[in-house]
Amino acid sequence: MRTKTILKYMVAIAGIVPFLTSCNGGQPQGQQAMAMPFPTVKAGKKDVMAYKRFPASIEGVVSSDVRAKVSGYIQDVLVDEGENVRKGQVLFRLETLSLSQDAEAAKAQVDVAQVEVDKLVPLVEKGIISQIQLQTAKAGLAQAKSNYNSITANIGYATIKSPVDGVVGSIPFRKGALVSATDATPLTNVSSIDQVYAFFSMNEKDFISFTRSVEGKTLDDKAKNMPKVKLLLADGSEYEEEGTIETITGQIDPQTGTVSFRATFPNPTGLLRNGSSGTILVPEQYDDALVIPALSTFEQQGKKFVYIVADNDSIYSRSVESVAEVDNLLVISDGIKENEEILGKGVGKARPGMKIAPQPTSIDSIVNSFNTVFK
Repeated sequence: MRTKTILKYMVAIAGIVPFLTSCNGGQPQGQQAMAMPFPTVKAGKKDVMAYKRFPASIEGVVSSDVRAKVSGYIQDVLVDEGENVRKGQVLFRLETLSLSQDAEAAKAQVDVAQVEVDKLVPLVEKGIISQIQLQTAKAGLAQAKSNYNSITANIGYATIKSPVDGVVGSIPFRKGALVSATDATPLTNVSSIDQVYAFFSMNEKDFISFTRSVEGKTLDDKAKNMPKVKLLLADGSEYEEEGTIETITGQIDPQTGTVSFRATFPNPTGLLRNGSSGTILVPEQYDDALVIPALSTFEQQGKKFVYIVADNDSIYSRSVESVAEVDNLLVISDGIKENEEILGKGVGKARPGMKIAPQPTSIDSIVNSFNTVFK
C-alpha cells in the first residue's frame, strides 16, 4: 500500500517538472536569461584620405633593345646581366672571318679599278681615247669603293656597343650562338633607371570619378594638377619616393574599356628595375565622410551588413554600401545615417533579434583594438 502511494507522488512530480521548465524558458526556476554585453558605436563623420589601387608595370625612362645588325656567331660576351654600362661601351663581338675575307676581295677590286682609271687618264689627255671611257672606268672605281665600304661597315657592326647609359638586362644568347638582324629576341636590353615609368590603367568609371576630382578645364590642365601617387612594391612594402602622373591617353581602349596612365618615379637607389611590377596608389579625398569600423561589418552573399541597435536594445541586420576602406575604417555611401548605433565588435557571435546589453564606446577604440591584435 505504501509502495503504491510513493509511486503516485513520483508520477505527479514527473508531470510538474516539465511544465515548470517550459514556463521558465528552459531555465531553472529562479534564474532569468541575461542579455550579453556588446560594445556599440555610433556612425560618425570625418575627413578621410583613401587610396585606390591599380596594377602597374615598371620600365626605365630610357629602355633600348640591343640587336645585331649583321649575321654571325657570337665570339665574345663582354658584359654580364645587371651591369652598369656607358654609351658606346662594347657589349658583344661577332665572328668576322668571312667578312674579313670579303673585305680583302673588295679591296683588291678597288685596286684594280684604280689602276684602270690611272691608265686611262693620260690617254684621254692625249686624245687617244674618248672621255666616256674614262668616266666609265671612274664609275667602276666608285662602285668598287662602295662595295668595300659596305663590307668594312659590316665588320664594324660585328662589334656591338651600348646605345645608351644604363643597366644591362637579361642576355639570352651566349658565346657561340648564331644571331642575325631578323631575330625576334634582342641580344639584351639596356635601360636607364635613374628615373622609371610606371604604367597603369583605370576603368571608365574610376577614370571619370578621378578626373572630376582634379582641377582643370581640359585633360592637359588636369594632368598638370594630378596629385602625387604612391607605389607598392611586389613584397607589399611602400616605395619611399612619390610619383608624378605625366600622361593620360586620349581615348578609352575599346578592347579593355580602360584609360592608360604613365607616372614617373625617381629611382636614386636603383631599387626599381626595368620589367618590375607593383601597385599604384592613387589618393582620393573624402571630406566629411560617414565612417564606421570595418570590424563592425560582416558579409553575406557578397554584401556587407551591420547590426543596428534598436530602442529596446535588440539588434537587426541591415546592408550597407562602402566606397573605400582606410586604416580599418569603411567610408559608407548608403545604408546607415550619422549617429545611428551599431554593434561595434562581436558580430560573429550575434544573431538578428537577440537582445544585448549595449556598451557604448568610440570608433577609435574599436579600430585601435583591431590594430593591437594584428600588430
